[in-house]
Amino acid sequence: MAAPTLLLLALLLPAGAWPGLPRRPCVHCCRPAWPPGPYARVSDGDPWRSLPRVRPTIDIEILKGEKGEAGVRGRAGRSGKEGPPGARGLQGRKGQKGQVGPPGAPCQRAYVAFSVGRREGLHSSDDFQAVPFDTELVNLDGAFDLATGHFLCTVPGVYFLSLNVHTWNYKETYLHIMLNRRPAAVLYAQPSERSVMQAQSLMLLLAAGDAVWVRMFQREQDNAIYGERGDLYITFSGHLVKPAAEL
Repeated sequence: MAAPTLLLLALLLPAGAWPGLPRRPCVHCCRPAWPPGPYARVSDGDPWRSLPRVRPTIDIEILKGEKGEAGVRGRAGRSGKEGPPGARGLQGRKGQKGQVGPPGAPCQRAYVAFSVGRREGLHSSDDFQAVPFDTELVNLDGAFDLATGHFLCTVPGVYFLSLNVHTWNYKETYLHIMLNRRPAAVLYAQPSERSVMQAQSLMLLLAAGDAVWVRMFQREQDNAIYGERGDLYITFSGHLVKPAAEL
């Protein structure tokens, strides 16, 4: 019976009618909600002013859990830009001597040489006449053609050339050592009662495909070179001194 009676009284009586409790002040709609906040204006006579203000605090250490396991490693990032070169380091120690390497291939050197002759004498029958040869002494790789009297260069380089003839009595001897179509040197002997040996030599820089040969040049007088079947008086020789690759 007492419990329902007390509940009825609590509903009917205002809060300020209860003995021992301070009367709640009237709160207007323009003021903050009750109880007043830290920045609310409270008068000195307000009974709520004497009440202590409680500020809740949370201990973070209590809420912090245990350390978890390491996660899966992420993908590698993009490479950065290349930085400036660093300073040159100190010179290292001298290394040990290496092993002897295998022997190299032998040096391949080009050899070119010819030496031809003519046993029969020859009289010039035209203003310009090539001198053919009938005797082959040395002719490496067949570079000299006896029928035409031409040496055809296949290995470019510096060549030494020499021409030797026997003059004919009372006849002029006039020959050219030709490089293609240009006279490179002259062998000449005036008419004389006595026949003599005449020689001419020179060095030429030949390119591949150049032709070297001997021609007779007839002027007002007879032009001839002497020869015999038994002896060799007329010779034309040449050899490679140094290939163009080694110049």
